[in-house]
Amino acid sequence: MSKPKVVVLGAGYAGLVTTRHLTKKLSQEEAEIVLINKHNYHYESTWLHEVAAGTLEPNQARFMISDVVNPNRVRLIYDSVVKINKDEQRVVLENSEVSYDYLVIALGFVTNTFGIKGMEENAFFIQDIDSSRLIAEHIEYQFAKYSAGEITDDDALNIVVGGGGFTGIEFVGELVEEVPRLCKKYDIPRNKVRIINVEAAPSILPMFDKDLVSYAIQSLEARGVEFRMGAAISECTPEGFVVGDDKELIKGGTVVWTGGVKGNPVLSESGFELVKGKVNADADLRMQGEENIFALGDCSWVMDKEAGRPYPPTGQLATQEGVIAAENIKSLIRNEPLKEFVFSDKGTVASLGVTDGIGNIFQGTKLKGKSAAAMKKVVDDRTLFLVGGPKTVIKKGKFRPF
Repeated sequence: MSKPKVVVLGAGYAGLVTTRHLTKKLSQEEAEIVLINKHNYHYESTWLHEVAAGTLEPNQARFMISDVVNPNRVRLIYDSVVKINKDEQRVVLENSEVSYDYLVIALGFVTNTFGIKGMEENAFFIQDIDSSRLIAEHIEYQFAKYSAGEITDDDALNIVVGGGGFTGIEFVGELVEEVPRLCKKYDIPRNKVRIINVEAAPSILPMFDKDLVSYAIQSLEARGVEFRMGAAISECTPEGFVVGDDKELIKGGTVVWTGGVKGNPVLSESGFELVKGKVNADADLRMQGEENIFALGDCSWVMDKEAGRPYPPTGQLATQEGVIAAENIKSLIRNEPLKEFVFSDKGTVASLGVTDGIGNIFQGTKLKGKSAAAMKKVVDDRTLFLVGGPKTVIKKGKFRPF
């Protein structure tokens, strides 16, 4: 009898943690493990806003998968997933097909434009390493062209960011660090450059208490960020965002949309039932109605029974799901009882630049300023440790206590 094949799709937080834990929980004789990823590297998706702003080198935000997963223990396939055929238990790739006995879908997110006219065509997205690097390069190119006299319209220097959630606010927090550097490099007065955050809701960062949000707004405004809250975007044109009933145009030479994400389109291509772009998963993290398919991270909704709503999609959630998914796959192979997933919330911290931030940690402890910024680096390095191990933290980690 052949040993079961476990196929993991995606080497993001959830997929990589699942794979690493499977190699610890199952012997080589018990299961064949296959990890499929588009690239031969993993990137820290919660660091992409720094790459997009130009404050972090792209290579610092990624590491080679083969550095943290033993290719002699796990079969690594670098290819794009096209479709999942669950009836035949096969995954269709661009260049081949792979069969499975147990499947883990951890393909991550794509940007959700919510059908806003022109957004797909005219805005930049913070979606992966390449798209984020493109934003940073475009911003600097605008400065270079303005400095050289190729463009004279001051609006071309405007950086307009749609979305006041985590990514959008952390992105403008990095921009207030980077813009003065670019102004100095290209001899452009700082007051020529506007950083504008546009949010449809009455406020930003809905996951934080009002006092922390007020601090974040005041801190960012003091460093040059303009907020347009309660301004719903109806259209994105090549010139900027169209907002409000009066169709006001907020112009920008760089227009970035961070207003939402949804699960990978492979889910819909494969015929799975979607709820707001993701599939529903049961408490054991298996896709509802499926015995051998797990759906993790940004691809699924997992219900918080106490709150009566799904857990918010974060890197913290994805890494914890990876641990339980690996445990439950081991249990299925060994005919043992499965565990229910319960999220252990370690807190939430948002950076507002290099030395500023806000946070809620340890069940109610609030942080502001430098202490929050330091804690953010600790949180980032903890996630890096869970995903890549101690050697990766030494190479790529942010926190430098000495």
